[in-house]
Amino acid sequence: MTAYPISKMRGIGPEAAAILKSEGIRTSVGLLRSAKTPQQRLKLAQMVGLHKDRVLDWATAADRMRVNGVGWEYSELLRAAGVKTAIALKFRNPQKLVEKLQEVNKQKMVRLLPTQRTVERWIESAKKLPPIIRY
Repeated sequence: MTAYPISKMRGIGPEAAAILKSEGIRTSVGLLRSAKTPQQRLKLAQMVGLHKDRVLDWATAADRMRVNGVGWEYSELLRAAGVKTAIALKFRNPQKLVEKLQEVNKQKMVRLLPTQRTVERWIESAKKLPPIIRY
């Protein structure tokens, strides 16, 4: 599982990142571990002064980024295509997901669309991941 610096995650501004770092949360993996339950997300939201749904968005993005080959941009592309978590990804049909990714990328979210083979690898990777986020 790749750990990305929280400073590379869009939507987490410098002030929120500084607060998270002061709490020892420096990476996407650390964020996911610290925001996996509703109570943890509420606590983080109160610390950074944002709504708990914003923290849930960060956590689900970090969850999608657990999939091998999925960084921030592809995580956001998957979100726009309706894939909320890594666990949700494992139930997707690769061909239909590629079509949906092409459709949502008309807004030019990413420069290079993933191939069907890449999406198949993402799905296989997601199948090996345990669920982390609780609702």
